[in-house]
Amino acid sequence: MAKYIVRRLLFILLSLYLIVTATFFLMRMAPGNPFASEKQLPPEIQAALNEHYGLDQPWYVQYGDYLARVAQFDFGPSFKWKSRTVNDLIESGFPVSLALGLQAILIAVSIGVLLGIIAALRHNKWQDYTAMIIAVLGISVPSFIMASVLQYIFAIELKLLPVARWESFAHTILPSLALASSPMAFIARLTRSSMLEVMANDYIRTAKSKGLSERVITVKHAIRNALLPVVTYLGPLTASVVTGSFVIEKIFGIPGLGSHFVTSINNRDYTVIMGVTVFYSIILLMAIFLVDIAYGLIDPRIKLAGGKKGE
Repeated sequence: MAKYIVRRLLFILLSLYLIVTATFFLMRMAPGNPFASEKQLPPEIQAALNEHYGLDQPWYVQYGDYLARVAQFDFGPSFKWKSRTVNDLIESGFPVSLALGLQAILIAVSIGVLLGIIAALRHNKWQDYTAMIIAVLGISVPSFIMASVLQYIFAIELKLLPVARWESFAHTILPSLALASSPMAFIARLTRSSMLEVMANDYIRTAKSKGLSERVITVKHAIRNALLPVVTYLGPLTASVVTGSFVIEKIFGIPGLGSHFVTSINNRDYTVIMGVTVFYSIILLMAIFLVDIAYGLIDPRIKLAGGKKGE
């Protein structure tokens, strides 16, 4: 186990280095510069700003400085937000995005697993068809369309929930549901197919022949093995939901990190773009790493690469 963890951590560091390098050079290849769009600035002031932020330095000097800062988790100053650094924007926006993402994940996993189990246990019955119709709708309808539909029904027509902003728990319900709709549908289909496969195994038939109740068979024997594919999906899901709330945050006026990221793209705020990209890459890589560790904890029969029996 220890060797596996060390090897994966080294792989994460290598991946981060490649991501940082790729992000840096892609930003350099982008046309224009952060100050070119400000037409009111004369060339002398633009040159002074480039010198102040080190943009007039050779690329290898900028690259070395950026690597040194990233190694210290310092993403530098923002070009557009006066007197604010990228770290300040992450510290203020990420907790909001994280709260929204975790709430959406909780909804997606709980409802998705429940729908998948019901569909598998009532295979080819109305419960199965109903759950799969919900799943197909969730996968087919984009989150931004779902957000608009939820706003129209529950906020405008029924007036049960706020239409936008981020001020109380009630304000979190609609954006969380919109963000959770697609992963919830995918988890439901994944759980259903996995449950059907597990329920067809010999040990399930043996448990039935022993007279065990359906509840005992489902809870103690079927669900644990059927959830392994769902656990595998949780790593990328966590990163994608937490980082993929850009459009939802814009629609609902949520002051999260996604809103800063979209604004930075429009403003050509390269340090914010690079910093947020690297920050989200760290989340993705760590989420996948934790899922790999959780795999062995959920099913002891799974041996991690390089691990020995008993480790």
